[in-house]
Formats: sequence, C-alpha cells, structure tokens
Amino acid sequence: MTSTLTALAEIAGGRLHGDGSLEIGSVGLDSTALADGALFAALPGTRVHGAKYAAGTAASAILTDADGLEILTQAHETRPVIVVDDVRAILGDVAAEIYGHPTEKLTVLGVTGTSGKTTTSYLLEAGLLASGHSVGLIGTTGTRINRTPVPTKLTTPEAPKLQELFARMVEEGVTHVVMEVSSHALELGRVRGTRFAVGGFTNLSQDHLDFHPTMEEYFKAKSHLFVGDGAAARVVVCIDDEWGQRMAGLAQAPVTTVSVSPGAAADIRACQTGVEPTGAQHVGISVGGTAHRLELPLPGEFNVANAALATGMAAAAGVEVEAFLKGVESVAVPGRMERIDEGQDFIAVVDYAHKPAAVAAVLDTLREQLDGPDGSGGRIGVVIGAGGDRDHGKRPIMGAAAAQRADLVIVTDDNPRSEDPAPIRAAVLEGARAAQKDSGREVELREVGSRAEAIDELIRWARTGDAVIVVGKGHEVGQIVGDETLHFDDREEVARALTTYTDRTSGKERS
Repeated sequence: MTSTLTALAEIAGGRLHGDGSLEIGSVGLDSTALADGALFAALPGTRVHGAKYAAGTAASAILTDADGLEILTQAHETRPVIVVDDVRAILGDVAAEIYGHPTEKLTVLGVTGTSGKTTTSYLLEAGLLASGHSVGLIGTTGTRINRTPVPTKLTTPEAPKLQELFARMVEEGVTHVVMEVSSHALELGRVRGTRFAVGGFTNLSQDHLDFHPTMEEYFKAKSHLFVGDGAAARVVVCIDDEWGQRMAGLAQAPVTTVSVSPGAAADIRACQTGVEPTGAQHVGISVGGTAHRLELPLPGEFNVANAALATGMAAAAGVEVEAFLKGVESVAVPGRMERIDEGQDFIAVVDYAHKPAAVAAVLDTLREQLDGPDGSGGRIGVVIGAGGDRDHGKRPIMGAAAAQRADLVIVTDDNPRSEDPAPIRAAVLEGARAAQKDSGREVELREVGSRAEAIDELIRWARTGDAVIVVGKGHEVGQIVGDETLHFDDREEVARALTTYTDRTSGKERS
C-alpha cells in the first residue's frame, strides 16, 4: 500500500513543505532502518530530537514538529516535510493509512489491566486456535502468528511497527489478533489507528507510578481503550475490584461484566469446583445463563478470573464458547506459575509477579496448594527483588506482601538497571521487616545480592512437602545491569539448583 504526502498531511492535520505527490509506502522511528519511499517520524526525545538524525536516513520524507522543522531548516534539508503539533498523537492514524488500515480486516481483541494480561492473551490465543481461527498474538512474551514467533521488542510496539505487523498478519491470512495493551501504549498513542473489536480489563493495582503520577492517572490511561476516539466496539470487564467496577461504568460501548466473587451480579460468573495436586483446577463458568465446565491447567483463583475474562471476550467476538474452552484446557503460559520438576519432593515454581498484588496472589495460590483440605501443608520460600529505574513506592509493599505469606523471604537483585542495587534491596527488606513486626509471624529474612546464589539458598532450604517460588522475571532471559543485559533465566537457574543438590527422597546426588 502507498499514500501520497498530501493525503498523509491531511490525515495528520499538518502543514506540508515540499512535493505532496510523493508516494509513501512505509513509516518508522528508526532512521537507520528506513529505505527510499519511507516516511521518517522524527520525534522529540528526552535528550536529542529525532530530527537530528534525519541526515542519516534514506527515507524520502520526514514527519516532525515545529522544533524538528527548525533543526531540519538549519541543516538545509531539501526533502518534503510534514509538520504537526504532536507527532505521537497522529502517528498511529498516519501509519494505519500507509499500511491500508489493516485492522479493518481483522478482529482485534485488546487486553489491558495491571496483572493477567499475558495469561488472558494466551488463553484467548489457545481458544481461538481451537475454534478454527488463524490467530496473531502481540504481547509481553513477543509476537506470534499461529504460534510461530515474529521478532518484536515492546509489549505493545510503536504505532508504525504495530500497523506493519497488522498488515503482515492480513497478508498471512490471520483472522483474529490478540494483543496486550499496556498503559504506556495507551498514553503514548501507540494503538491510535487500531480498530478494536473487543477490549478486556483484568484489574488494577499499584505499578508504573514512575510513569503515571498517581493511581488515578494510571486508571485514566487504561480507560483510553474503553472511552473516547478509538475505544473498543465491545467491552468485557472483570468487576472484582473497585477499578473494574468504575471501568464498567465508564465504558461507552456495550459492556459484559465478569466476576469470580460469590454472589456477584455479573454477566459471566466463574468458580473453582475442584483442584488437582498439580494445581490444575476444575472450573464452572456461566455465560449468558448457560453453564460450562472447564479443566484449567493453571493454578490460582486469579487464573479462574483470567479464564472467565478470556471466555467473555471470545463470546463478545462471536466465538462459540464450548469450542473455545476446549482450547483453553491445553494452554501453557511461559513464566506464569511455571513448575520446574527435576524429581524433587517439593514444589518449585517460577512466576513473573513483580507487583505487590501479583506477589500476594501467587503466594496465596501456593499456600492453597500446600494446605489442601486438612490445612497441614509445608513451608513456603520465595526469592524476590524489585527493578531499578521503576516505581520506588512499590518496593517495600512487595517485601511486605512476601513476608505476610512466606516462611523464608530472600531479597535479591532484579534488573537493577542504572541504580545501585543495595538500596533497592534495602527498600524491599524494610517493607518485609515492618510486615513481620506487625504480624508477629515467624519469617526468616535474608539478603543475597546474587540472584543465582539466592536461588541456590532457596533450593537448599526446601525440604519434603515445601513449596519454593522465584518471582519477578518469569519468561525473561536477561538481567539488566547498567547498560548491559546479561543472560539470566530463572527457570534455567532453578533447574540447575535442583539438579545440584541432594535428592531429599533417596539421599543420592543427582547428576
């Protein structure tokens, strides 16, 4: 697909300097990755304006703001330029035009919220595939087309890359696209130009307050999927927290409500009816008054809520529920309550939980698995940290959530980035110590800077019937220290530690 600069300037509401008949076939933010016939979107940056890089791009034209135009003028730029007030605000619409408005040919289901986006998206993908659809997935763990990986970097890619991905999916015969929609993407306009058939809301709890000044601002960012230009055509909301109840009231499209709370007045209700020793759950789901049964392979009430939300979103998109649920029964989500089994006689789990509410939820789930009906379960140990250059306020709250539930809390490093990791650990420990004092619980607290050594200590501590969990990184395979990303996979490290230490049941060293 191509569009003329005149047409793009009109869509952008911008001023065109130069030849408007030029045909544009692609758009992007990376000056080095663009070829002849492309439009370079030169955005203001935190340190340098993107227009400074225009001289080095092969792009045929430039989209920028007034400051960018001044830089280009001083550099004696001769290529055509479209000037707008705010490049990000119109970039999605421009990209959608260049790539032929691909989401008009797709059924796009967007999932937002603090926790559960990735799991809900995987549940949707599995159910839609089982229902006979061709499915694209865009999210935290990457992009896939019918489960084949496609390289991308962000949870929700920048608008040009996102529209390019949609266009590729159309070419490859995709019918349905499931995507995680982050608050950053909504606030920065990355999904402008995207037509959402269904929008889903999981929940809201403290996170990203380094980017959003307050919880109200965070909520407002999430609400962009449901209110205003570009809002989803249909809405499905879990109303088990106050934020969900508010979102259901705000949404401008028809709303389907979802709940796992007993007695809640919701359109879709779900509850656990039984649990296996593995944590797999027997679930009952009522959709539009019709009862369905589901064997959910994922543990925890929060995953019952995720499954109910996914089912509601699929139903809102016109998918037959029974066929959808058959696919859900085979789902596996990388790094989400993922069990690592090397023959040990205790439970070992890795999870992505890196927010206070998520930490509490996964530890509560482990406790339910351990205690069973007789309440005679073993101990729980957790390795936990907090990321650098991110929301400082949640660090002690995460430590508190761990100390209120676990018997051993080992505080370690988790992507310290540019920060000194010691004060980060200190903040997590501060919250843990305060919670320990307030609760009067017997909790052992340790600080181990090396994440690998922390995992070793956790595995050494465990004994028959216990459960241990490493939280924070889940599917991630890198530890960000300064400007470097070092290979580190919690799943690999837990497996290594398990195979290093003595088998508790046989007394023999495992090879």
